[in-house]
Amino acid sequence: MGVSLTARQLIGLLVDPGSYRGWDEPSTPTTTDAEYRGALTRARERTGVDEAVLTGAARIGGQAVALVASEFGFLGGSIGVATAERITQAVERATAERLPLVALPVSGGTRMQEGSAAFLCMLRITAAVQAHRAAGLPYLSYLRNPTMGGVFASWGTLGQLVFAEPGARLGFLGPRVYEELRGVELPADVQRAETLAERGLVDAVVAPEELREVLRRSLSVLTRVPLPAVVPPPVPASSPRPDAWDAVLRTRRPDRPGTRELLRRTTEELVLLDAPGGRGGALVRALAVLNGQPAVVVGQQRQAGDVERPFTAADLRAVRRTARLAEQLRLPLVTVVDTAGAELSVQAELDGIAIEIAHCLTTLLALRTPVLAVLLGQGSGGGALALLPADHVLAASNAWLAPLPPEGASAIVHRDGAHAPDLARSQGITAHDLAAVGLVDQVIPELPDAADEPAAFCTRLGDAIGTTLATLTATPTPSLLHARATRHRRLGDHKISHLSAITDTNHPKE
Repeated sequence: MGVSLTARQLIGLLVDPGSYRGWDEPSTPTTTDAEYRGALTRARERTGVDEAVLTGAARIGGQAVALVASEFGFLGGSIGVATAERITQAVERATAERLPLVALPVSGGTRMQEGSAAFLCMLRITAAVQAHRAAGLPYLSYLRNPTMGGVFASWGTLGQLVFAEPGARLGFLGPRVYEELRGVELPADVQRAETLAERGLVDAVVAPEELREVLRRSLSVLTRVPLPAVVPPPVPASSPRPDAWDAVLRTRRPDRPGTRELLRRTTEELVLLDAPGGRGGALVRALAVLNGQPAVVVGQQRQAGDVERPFTAADLRAVRRTARLAEQLRLPLVTVVDTAGAELSVQAELDGIAIEIAHCLTTLLALRTPVLAVLLGQGSGGGALALLPADHVLAASNAWLAPLPPEGASAIVHRDGAHAPDLARSQGITAHDLAAVGLVDQVIPELPDAADEPAAFCTRLGDAIGTTLATLTATPTPSLLHARATRHRRLGDHKISHLSAITDTNHPKE
């Protein structure tokens, strides 16, 4: 991977023609160091810019945004005191003008000629970024090749969404410095954008020529005003209540629509984000607009063909990161449950998978934004439970939830798997059983099976998701949290009408 585009080239690639307006005042060197002053002069002459960053405002797909774009040709995009002040002023102006901010860093890090003073300026920039995020404004970053050191460890990676250039070197310490300090070479793939994406540290690897559309769609979701609740279309008569074991078998059909198909069929805008294991992994993360409602989505993709995908500790960490993203963006979170269970292996135990499940539960229970869970198919064990703390739960009529797959429960109770059908029928695992004990609020019919009518089923489910999100989003946060706490205190006792509970708690008790 070569050096990235210049700042001006990338801005030209991203923004609506003629919309960019620069914010920068001319920068004049104040250093008395003749050698450094000469380097600054040569950098200006070579690049045609007066500092290592350009800032301004523009439109992307008609949406007004602020931009901060690094120029690598100017002393390796390094950040000096003047550079930091320019960035800080741009972030503060974006906050004051209520603009989403797009950061386009490419940098070797702190400018060594300015020493600790420049290094400490990372705190200045970070404080401004934090204030921008605290104001509920989107901050998106695109890490270019290379983004290193203090820039990578501060404002470069603080985007609520962090995209990266293919093949970009991204890391804390440059390979030459690493080798000098440690005496060994740093493996080339460690700091590659794709490696970070596979570990859930970068949200998506995006080519420069594709970035404009990704930003446009992302901003469309993040700046969308939710539509008011509407009366949903009539739901077809429910299919007969399924036999529990038959429901289990139906949810294992490889042609049953999963999370990805649900999103493809029901969203008006969709931005798929990377997750551990990439597109072949067990987790789906996305920004989406569903029936006019913007949301963050995190769901389980149980199968690739006939191959089951176990849910890993890394997946669970990504669930928590996605939940915090929804909270930062002040968007509702939609979780989609469809899993044969959490990973069962020595590595999973060493990775602390049970601890990660616990942390997912507490994160979702405390989240200060609406949470809607969709029980789409299989709901096996702690891997399913981790995504189910919610304000409202929709379930497909053949979906189920159990502490273990019925075969596992049979092995515990009967020391064989032959009694799995009987265990499925006796444990109260179906969507209708779960509605009776207060977990499921609405059962979405399958006529007779989602795999036999994927388009119609996804439409019904999408309509229910949109209507429910509109109701939840309109609920004041104190009422939402009070109703959520009441809901989970009563789970397992009897059926509750949760949307009514939300409506009736406009004045929660202290």
